[in-house]
Amino acid sequence: MPAQPATAKRVLVEVVAIILLAFAMVVVARLVAVDVRVIPSGSMLPQLQLNDRVLVSRLSYVYREPNRGDIVVFPPGYGTEEDGRPAVEDDVSFFLRPLRDIGRWLHLVDPPQQEQDFIKRVIGLPGETVEGRDGAVFVNGRRLVEPYLPPGVFTSDFDPVAIPQGGLWVMGDNRENSKDSRFLCNSRPTFIQEREVIGRAFVRVWPVTRWGRM
Repeated sequence: MPAQPATAKRVLVEVVAIILLAFAMVVVARLVAVDVRVIPSGSMLPQLQLNDRVLVSRLSYVYREPNRGDIVVFPPGYGTEEDGRPAVEDDVSFFLRPLRDIGRWLHLVDPPQQEQDFIKRVIGLPGETVEGRDGAVFVNGRRLVEPYLPPGVFTSDFDPVAIPQGGLWVMGDNRENSKDSRFLCNSRPTFIQEREVIGRAFVRVWPVTRWGRM
């Protein structure tokens, strides 16, 4: 039999089916494998600029532990840059909130800064002792080589700190403007827990002019 010509109804059904399939694939990827995050501060300059978008692998630490140098994403609640800022009132109308919330869930719409996840670099691992002196980081008494930092970056001094099991010492690349493990909670050294890590940021996707692996 000769193929029947496509009707407007058939075309519409196919387009809707394609859109729903694409949406389902995005949702599955978002839940299981890859996420998108916006950079909420300048603490990772110059590699990551404010409002850059990065892809985050949720599977990186399923079979291995975080490595030194990894850029990790973790949820708010550690008293970082946004600690103490007043909550932002929700001025979106009741009818538009579901669409806004879906957009946030898919990371197509940025959440308030107070709710955005944080992103830092892993510097110290469980069982190690980290210290800041002479403008650099020392791990177990040895100066840490940090090729990802541009020349001239100065790290403020901090006393030796022993990292407990399950803990990670994280810092921003913009050492003079990053509230990280040196001051995460009430200006006291604080670790993040490995179990709290959402994933590893591995590629910058926006803006497209600065696309690249990290």
